[in-house]
Amino acid sequence: MSDFPPSDSLIAALRCPESRQPLTLADAETLGRIRDLGNEPELDGALLRQDGKRAYPIRDGFPILLIDEAIALEGPVTANSDS
Repeated sequence: MSDFPPSDSLIAALRCPESRQPLTLADAETLGRIRDLGNEPELDGALLRQDGKRAYPIRDGFPILLIDEAIALEGPVTANSDS
């Protein structure tokens, strides 16, 4: 298993493959909302798109930055302020 969470420098370099918006590490509340959707019970974390409309899962320590793997989110979401 890889190191988790990803380093701040890695996260700063990543962009949404669909919109090219910056990504941030999702906070615990957002991860709970994603898990509540029922599709991602074994999620290590998620990278949240700047507009909050999509999150990309982190599985086994690896960010999955595929458009087809994006998780659609509704309503306001927050990013981890520690990153």
